Amino acid sequence: MKIVSQIREPIEDEMELFEEKFLKSMSSKVALFNRITYYIVNRKGKQMRPMFVFLTAKLLNGEVNERTYCGASIIELIHTASLVHDDVVDDSNKRRGFFSINALWKNKIAVLVGDFLFSKGLLVALENKDYDLLHIISNAVRDMSEGELLQIEKARLLDITEEVYYDIIRQKTATLIAACCSMGACSVRPDSEEVETFRKFGELCGMAFQIKDDLFDYGAEKIGKPTGIDIKEQKMTLPLIYALNQSNKEKKSWLINSIKKHNKDKKRVKEVIAYVKEMGGLEYAVEKMLEFKDQALALLDNYPDSDYKASLTLMVNYVVDRKK
Repeated sequence: MKIVSQIREPIEDEMELFEEKFLKSMSSKVALFNRITYYIVNRKGKQMRPMFVFLTAKLLNGEVNERTYCGASIIELIHTASLVHDDVVDDSNKRRGFFSINALWKNKIAVLVGDFLFSKGLLVALENKDYDLLHIISNAVRDMSEGELLQIEKARLLDITEEVYYDIIRQKTATLIAACCSMGACSVRPDSEEVETFRKFGELCGMAFQIKDDLFDYGAEKIGKPTGIDIKEQKMTLPLIYALNQSNKEKKSWLINSIKKHNKDKKRVKEVIAYVKEMGGLEYAVEKMLEFKDQALALLDNYPDSDYKASLTLMVNYVVDRKK
């Protein structure tokens, strides 16, 4: 947690105030909702996404404003809603080591809580008449939904190319981090070129982040996520796509057959993981991840040195160096 504390240091005051504002933005007249949202807030993660919002705003403006807090709240509400819905879709009983909402309160309530949080995120923007911020987050929600559906469609057909894989992770993961950074820029410099520059910066960070997540599936680190879970769920990730592209017809047929028909067979999944490693799939994915990281850092080169730039640089490096 030390690196995260370092990243957060220049915006510590803003983050503390944000947490107060965020808790208020989640309030409801229904006691059950408040009980569940209290449970969510007390098990919050690192809050990397709001940190992207504040660091971008402060890099560009030296200070934040009410619109920045609004943007950070919108992002965190939408992100939290998507996690609640993801746990229902994935039938997952744990989130960050704690019971998920659907595990404690069942699917119906979890879906409704997710819907409530989504609507709250949109209302925060509307109530403050921040229509430009609303536009950013609405595009992100659309892209996230399309990305998830595209991944499901391709998992059924297993006809995914490297290009399609990038489309999926761009929409599914990178689009929300892109929204964080463009939201931070837009809050202090609306209608400026920086809104697009930092959207791109966030997107590149998000691409690197997702490839790092895909690498965890091959047992590089102990993260609490079972090895081979993506293969079991028939998700075509970059190391696997690379191995497929390097394979002869016979091996390609064996790989596709393994993922389609033997993805629940632990021995077969281990064999697939070993084969992907043997074919250089992990090295290739790392190489691509570092390319996205370097492109993101290159965008920061145009800005003068500051504590905020240093924290954003640390954040980008943390995305690819993290152990979980």
